[in-house]
Amino acid sequence: MASEQTNNAKTYFWNDEKTRAIIYQIVTAAFVAFIGYYLISNVQTNMEKQSIASGFGFIEKEAAFEIGESLVEYSAADTYGRALLVGVLNTLKVSLVGMILTTILGTIIGVCTLSSNWLISKFGTMYVELFQNIPVLLQLFFFYALFYEIFPAPRQALNPVTGVFITNRGIDFPVPAPDPAWGYIGLAFVAACIVIWLVNRWAVKRQERSGQQFPMFWVGLGILIGLPLLTWILNGAPTQMDVPVLKGFNFQGGRNISPEFSALLIGLVLYTASFIAQIVRAGIQSISHGQTEAAMSIGLKPGMVLKLVIFPQALRVIVPPLTSQLLNLTKNSSLAVAIGYPDFVQVAGTTINQTGQAVEGVAMMMVVYLTFSLLTSAFMNWYNKKIKIVER
Repeated sequence: MASEQTNNAKTYFWNDEKTRAIIYQIVTAAFVAFIGYYLISNVQTNMEKQSIASGFGFIEKEAAFEIGESLVEYSAADTYGRALLVGVLNTLKVSLVGMILTTILGTIIGVCTLSSNWLISKFGTMYVELFQNIPVLLQLFFFYALFYEIFPAPRQALNPVTGVFITNRGIDFPVPAPDPAWGYIGLAFVAACIVIWLVNRWAVKRQERSGQQFPMFWVGLGILIGLPLLTWILNGAPTQMDVPVLKGFNFQGGRNISPEFSALLIGLVLYTASFIAQIVRAGIQSISHGQTEAAMSIGLKPGMVLKLVIFPQALRVIVPPLTSQLLNLTKNSSLAVAIGYPDFVQVAGTTINQTGQAVEGVAMMMVVYLTFSLLTSAFMNWYNKKIKIVER
C-alpha cells in the first residue's frame, strides 16, 4: 500500500504542469547561456588571432573625419564619442519630425479615403496604392535624385521669397540673429503650451458639468501666439536676421536643410503615412454607423461627430498598429546611409571602418535603435491607457 502511494506521488510530481514549466525554463535559460558563452568566446578568440583590440576605449580617440550636418558643434578633431553623439541626434531629429508629420498626413489621408466626395476619396485611395507599393529605399533614391535634377546650382538659386534660396544643395533660409530674447521667447512658448493644456482640461470638465462648449481653438491660438509675442515685445522686439548670402560656390549664414535630410524625411513620411492611412480608415470603419447617425440627429456637424464621437472610440483600434508603424519609421531611417545622410548607422559604420571595432559598433547600433523603440513604445502605451474608454 505504501509503495503504491509512493509511485502515485512520483507520477504526480512529473506530471505537474508548474513543475514542467519551471524545468523547461531552466533548460531554455541554460541553453541560451551556453550559446551566448560559445559566441562570445569564439569572437574573443578570433579577435585575438587577428590582433584586434576589444572594448570601448576607442570612443575617446580622435575621430579624424567630418560629418556633413550636426545639431551640436563638431569637427574632425573631436572624439569618436562626439561623432557617435552627432549620429544619434541626427537619427533622433529625422525620427521625431517624421513621426509627427507622418501621423498628421496619414490621419488626413485616412479620413479622405472615407470621404463622400468622389474626387477626395479617389485621391486618398490612389495615394495609398502608390506609396504603399513602392519600396521605401526606391522612394529615397527618387526624392534624392529630384533635388539634383530639378533644382539649380547655388549661383542660379531659386528665390521664391526674399532671403530663401532653393538649390541642389538644399534650402537656405534666414533665421533670427543670436539674441538672449529668443531663449525667453522659447520658454514663453513652452509656458503657453502648458497653459493651453490646463485650460483645455478645465474646459472639458466644465462641458461635462454644464454642457456649455468653450471656444478652445481660438483661446488656445491666442495664448500660443500672444504669450511669445508679449515676451518678444518686453525684450526689446529684436528684428535682426541672419540672412544667407552667396559667397563663392555656396551660401553662408542662415540655416540650411540639406537635400539628404529632405529626401529622407519626405520618403519616410510619404511611405509610412500610406500605412497609417489604412489604419485610420480601419479604425473609423470599426465604429458602428448608427453612432454617426445618432450624433447627427442631435445636431452635431460632421466635423464635431468625427472629433467627439468617432475618433475617441476609433483610437482604441488605431493606436496599437500605429505604434508599430512609428517604430518602423524609426528603424527605416537607417536607410539614410544609402543617400548620404549622416545618421547613426553611417557614423557608426565609418567608426567601424577606421577602428576595426565591428562587434562594439554593431552592438551600439542595436542598443541605440532598441532604446528608441522602447521609448516610443512606452509613450504610445501610456497614451493608449490614457485614452482608454472607462466602461461602467
